Amino acid sequence: MGKTVYMFPGQGAQYVGMAKEFYDQLKECKEVFEMASDASGLDIPKLCFEENDQIHITEYTQIAMLTAEVAMLTALQSRGLQPQAAAGLSLGEYGALVAAGVMEPKDAFRVVRSRGIFMQQAVPEGGAMSAVLGLDAATIEELCEKTAGVVSIANYNCPGQIVITGESQAVADASALCQEAGAKRVVPLKVSGPFHSQMLTGAGEKLGEVLKDITLHDIAIPYVTNVTADYVTDVAQVKPLLVQQVSSSVRWQQSVERLIADGYDEFVEIGPGHTLAGFMKKIDRSIKTVNIEKWEDFTNYVGE
Repeated sequence: MGKTVYMFPGQGAQYVGMAKEFYDQLKECKEVFEMASDASGLDIPKLCFEENDQIHITEYTQIAMLTAEVAMLTALQSRGLQPQAAAGLSLGEYGALVAAGVMEPKDAFRVVRSRGIFMQQAVPEGGAMSAVLGLDAATIEELCEKTAGVVSIANYNCPGQIVITGESQAVADASALCQEAGAKRVVPLKVSGPFHSQMLTGAGEKLGEVLKDITLHDIAIPYVTNVTADYVTDVAQVKPLLVQQVSSSVRWQQSVERLIADGYDEFVEIGPGHTLAGFMKKIDRSIKTVNIEKWEDFTNYVGE
């Protein structure tokens, strides 16, 4: 028997119409959307299925993405399918927490609604993010340290793709140094703030206050956190790590490499887009990767 990881993407892959077929086809999935609406005070089906601009604004994107992911996860669970481990990129870590039985969906929706608002509110003037392509992580770390101002690595996505974050001028200066050092390209990202930088520490602290009221359950299957790229073995670690995650680097490549080293050999991306599957091709092309984004993907996977 293989060892399967369910992995959940972060914001950026969202689009109008995501998970609509799941909503239409399965009562359990429709109930997920209703639960998310109740928990967030928003009309989540309207946000996800009707043309609007809000879906690309952080405070709405996060709850919309998580709802789509949990609906797809619920479809798999309705067929008796469970992973042997879970991981998620940034926002996607909440999908992993639901998959691992640590957080009830309704609580995850409450927390993520607050997380999106706090991150949106915390966005300072003059923040930026850029993707550095074709340069190794150690070099980028060194160049960020040499740069005046606040700039650091936001995401270790995969070999050859690192995202830097921080003050606009510092990101621009570090980007120039990366190009001089041999980066193939440095691409400014269209984001609303310097996510996963120390500039969002305050948002994480506010999130900690919300998390105080959330009841967590024992960890049912191994899950790997972005902050350390290691397994969380004690449920008492979960809340502090989620606070820290808002302003710390997302160690996605290292997380996946840890799971592969431990014998996990099938990775199922659950949610909109194919971002994580794309990263997987650069991390280890030999690993079986499956996408569940459309209803057809789901029926093919479960053999219906």
